[in-house]
Amino acid sequence: MTILDISTSLAVGSAITLLFLLFTTTTIPAALGGSNIFTYHLAALRLLWNGADVIQRGYTEYRDGLYRIPKLYRWDYVANGKKRIAEVADAPEDVLSFNYGVEDIIQADYTIGHKMTSYPHNATVVRAGLTRNLGRCFPQVMDEIIHAFDDVLALEDEDWKLIQVMPATMQIVARTSNRVFVGLPLCRDQKYLDLILNYTVTVFTRGTLIGLLPSFLKPILGPLISTRKSSLRHALKFLQPLIDERLAKDDECGSDWPGRPHDLVSWLIDVAEGEERTTSALTLRVLATNMAAIHNTSMTLTSALFDLTAHPEYISPLRDEVERVITEQGWSKSSLGSMHQLDSFIRESQRLTGTAPGQYNHAYRGSAQGRSVQMPRKVVGKDGFTFSDGLTIPRGSYLTVSAIPVQYDISNYEHPNEFDGFRFSRMRNDNTGESVFTRHMVSTGTDHLVFGHGRHACPGRFFAATEIKAMLAYILINYDVRSETEGVRPPEQCWGLLRWPNPWGKVLIRKRRGRQFGETK
Repeated sequence: MTILDISTSLAVGSAITLLFLLFTTTTIPAALGGSNIFTYHLAALRLLWNGADVIQRGYTEYRDGLYRIPKLYRWDYVANGKKRIAEVADAPEDVLSFNYGVEDIIQADYTIGHKMTSYPHNATVVRAGLTRNLGRCFPQVMDEIIHAFDDVLALEDEDWKLIQVMPATMQIVARTSNRVFVGLPLCRDQKYLDLILNYTVTVFTRGTLIGLLPSFLKPILGPLISTRKSSLRHALKFLQPLIDERLAKDDECGSDWPGRPHDLVSWLIDVAEGEERTTSALTLRVLATNMAAIHNTSMTLTSALFDLTAHPEYISPLRDEVERVITEQGWSKSSLGSMHQLDSFIRESQRLTGTAPGQYNHAYRGSAQGRSVQMPRKVVGKDGFTFSDGLTIPRGSYLTVSAIPVQYDISNYEHPNEFDGFRFSRMRNDNTGESVFTRHMVSTGTDHLVFGHGRHACPGRFFAATEIKAMLAYILINYDVRSETEGVRPPEQCWGLLRWPNPWGKVLIRKRRGRQFGETK
């Protein structure tokens, strides 16, 4: 396709957008937009550059209502208020499709393959295999955390070292996750780790780029932008011997042969049928699971470290709690459950994201998972989707809910703009009659949407929480940490509705003097 062809296609796309605007009628207001093609596209571009402010404006103006935001070639809808959030969360997949909503965000047809969302049994594997086996797998997780921190940080003696946090956490998370996904020795193969880390980044960056194209250009340019095929070819060099051997052994001995590893590969094979029970299909599933696990977990851990060093007054009480629990119970999944303050600190870090040095304000950064809106859905019901008050979203539209504004809402949290690391541990201890299980790090609710809510809440959050808590606990008792500049938290990066921890942000770290707590019990 020539430059002239692309220019012509874009002109056609603009014309289609104009027709769409002229013939679309709705009573649902726009938080940002215009009455003609020029002002509409200006509004869509503003959403790309300043999406968080647009979502906050929509939340403020339409508190419990519904509003539209302009994308380059369509209107999307955003719902506000606990009641609407609950209705979206409870809607069945054949009315509001989560799978098609996610497919649109990362352009799954081109980046990870349509079958990842049309046959989403990765979620089943995570729930039935990974989550159920967390206790069994925890010694391996902890062992890899110890080795990964030593190798990645490469600290000498007890001298302070300035580290770039995001690349370090991604390496550590990738190694630890793959100890459970593919086991030793592959989880420590740097070339394999480079592959899955690059895949994780390119799925989101190239998916975002493809998403900016008009729909009729995506089949042409999408495959050229995506690295899915080349990533698969590269991944097969590492995973084909392992998967082929596992499939052959299962075919010969059944799925309960002695010594069969309890890992992601085995759990994927257990549910795979037909063409999904092939080496290529299973390899794509391993890549997709890595993409989800590494992205969210590393960003959450990075944010927590930035918050810990920007608020050093929390280090001593958190360290006391961790040391007490480990001394009494040892390292285990269940002992992590006794670290209520640590759990609260991470949940508060997820709730908030910061900008100004040493404080939080209305220029919030977005969640560690990186979206000002959450719970993406595509309306697939033949009659659209109708809220209980009669407002209807037409079939084919995309719907989300405001997320970060909810978590900064004073009606949901006292002093919502302040970082309060023990906010949730106090809530769990208050005699309010509210179930303590609504305030755990893994708890979801209409006032805390980091992991989504309802039937499609993130199935991997239990594994992610175990990793993050174990890693932060290990840091607290084995290292000293402080901010590069006292009290300053590295500013977040943003694009459109996405926000993420500063990838260049640094902290100082050194080995802690005295006893080291590394053994599992």
